[in-house]
Amino acid sequence: MKVLVTGGTGFIGSKLVDKLVNRGASVTCLIRKGISNPAAKTVTGDLTYPDFILPDEEYDVVYHLAAAWPGEKNQKILKAVNYDGTVNLFSLLKEKTKFIVYVSGLGVFGNPGNNVVDENSPIKPHTEYAKIRLEAQKFLESNCKELGIAFSVAYLGDVYGNGGWFKNILVERLKKGAFRLPGSGEYYRSFVHVDDVVSALESIIEKNAINQSFVVADSTSVTFKNFVSLICKELGVKEPGSIPTILAKAVMGGDFVNLLTTSIKTSNNKITSICDFAYKSYLEGIPATISEMKS
Repeated sequence: MKVLVTGGTGFIGSKLVDKLVNRGASVTCLIRKGISNPAAKTVTGDLTYPDFILPDEEYDVVYHLAAAWPGEKNQKILKAVNYDGTVNLFSLLKEKTKFIVYVSGLGVFGNPGNNVVDENSPIKPHTEYAKIRLEAQKFLESNCKELGIAFSVAYLGDVYGNGGWFKNILVERLKKGAFRLPGSGEYYRSFVHVDDVVSALESIIEKNAINQSFVVADSTSVTFKNFVSLICKELGVKEPGSIPTILAKAVMGGDFVNLLTTSIKTSNNKITSICDFAYKSYLEGIPATISEMKS
């Protein structure tokens, strides 16, 4: 199987590439910087430039993970990377692939209140970041349908593991006593271990789950405060205080804080019908992750 992964050196992308390579796939990584798996082909470039060129190859599947993160405050950059970059990517791939898997987030569901989110829930993004991601998704959906290209989307919960935001923003700052909970911390979040994200993305292809959507999160929603509390317990550090939401927005960006502090509970029944999770709950995943970091 020939696979293209955009964002191949990112927190999720790098682990997806490693697993695909280990499974014997021929993998090409599209990256802007960094070092990818040496067994994968690497294409360095920036999709925000319309004259970007991909190798003249065909791919059985494309995983589109490359995106600006929600803490980016510049709206022009968000649009250039998350929407324009997607449009440019599709123009390069529309005759070179059979299947595109778009990786998005739960932010597209907006503020669902007490409703449990699943694949049939209404999509009502309430941040500019999520609106742009949804525009990119709709562009791919409509154009893939027109050209007969299979398309599926994975809506990820908050991904944790030994790397990414979890390590750099949360764990390292907790260890230094420099992290504060935005607001009360009593808002519910749906988390998922990065290894389970990778397994889910791989399963979508293995099960030929085309033209579908999947909510990818573990089975236990938890308040952010309790999630952080467990991390502190495993690290052996003091639990953090809080910071007013308005101040948190000034530091981390309005969209990022709005996304983080919006309560969301999810059902993962659909994805777990085709994929077994290694960590069914954060209660298992956090101790394993912190143990890995310490070792």
